[in-house]
Amino acid sequence: MGDDLPPALKGKALQEIQSIQNAYLAIENERIVDYGSMDDLLGITDWNGLSIIDAQDKLVLPAFCDSHTHTVFAQSREAEFVDKIHGLTYEQIASKGGGILNSARVLQKTDEEVLYQLAYDRLNEMLATGTGAVEIKSGYGLTQEAELKMLRVIKRLKESHPITIKATFLGAHAYPTEYRENHRAYLDLMIALLPTIAEEQLADYIDIFCEKGYFSIDEMQYLMTKARDFGLIPKVHVNQFNAFGGIQAAIDLGALSVDHLEELNDEDISALQNSSCMPTLLPSCSFFLNIPFGQARTLLNHDLPLALATDFNPGTTPSSNMMFIWSLACIKLRLTPEEALSAMTLNGAYAMGLSESHGSISRGKKANIIITDTVPSLAYLPYSFGKNCVHTTILNGHIAYQKSQL
Repeated sequence: MGDDLPPALKGKALQEIQSIQNAYLAIENERIVDYGSMDDLLGITDWNGLSIIDAQDKLVLPAFCDSHTHTVFAQSREAEFVDKIHGLTYEQIASKGGGILNSARVLQKTDEEVLYQLAYDRLNEMLATGTGAVEIKSGYGLTQEAELKMLRVIKRLKESHPITIKATFLGAHAYPTEYRENHRAYLDLMIALLPTIAEEQLADYIDIFCEKGYFSIDEMQYLMTKARDFGLIPKVHVNQFNAFGGIQAAIDLGALSVDHLEELNDEDISALQNSSCMPTLLPSCSFFLNIPFGQARTLLNHDLPLALATDFNPGTTPSSNMMFIWSLACIKLRLTPEEALSAMTLNGAYAMGLSESHGSISRGKKANIIITDTVPSLAYLPYSFGKNCVHTTILNGHIAYQKSQL
């Protein structure tokens, strides 16, 4: 809460949550117009058309900003979940045709209307756990036709759902088997889509999975340089399994965020310190894959910012629950409840280019807020992991979700 907040918080500042006890919050025309202590409220002079929500004994928080998801997909992948239980690694599952290629095969055969309805229902589930803004990537198409189909679904969702949505073109999520020895030819297929994407305004950002066994730094530079001509800003998957210079290369290309960062070295820290790029951790991916969790405390101890997101997808993070991210951030990343909240709201908004309108309770910003159940403290929310303490989600000044009283 506050009108004088910077676009993002870093280091010790993530801990400094401003709060008001016994407060009021006024909303008009989808925006926050005022807030303060009830002791300072002068009273209401015009009751015409006025709606009042009593939040006594509840907390009022900014809605979550989930800056990294793959919400449009055709089918779950629980068979691979069982493979993991039997000891197969993510790389082994991918090598036998699972993983991203599995999702792509199914999505290519799935009708656009079906994809739209599945994703719309998932967005409704996000509302119930307090998400008010979300980034959605393509990347389960891996053909020109299917990638465009995904991006057009995301555009329809932008136009029809109350959650604020940013779209990212992730055609370079993986390479089809026939391009195993010629990644450049596959990238050229994706680059050929850029004029259509720009003309139809299908994406805000562009992404690539820069990782050993996927796309190299040189290939990332090749794609991002082409995308720059079409106004697409990079948001890059990097350092999920290896640290090999991808963060510095992404920053040099103007990346708004670098996401995953399960692996991090001193050179990466130095690169981030000399940039305006938002490091983004995805703790539920680490939880699901049993891989290292990102070094959140290292980032904050070096006075860096930090965003947290779900990585919601059918293969490695089949959960869109930001409340669960909050718990993992405290339990596994050793963040305080306040630090994690800042990383899930204001800093998440920054990672989507939404700092001016989302991520905090500030005058003039979108009225995207959460009203919790009756809870004893802020810390109770991540402490009670697995419990949904969101009572009401308000988006654009209107109730978008309210918990049933049954």
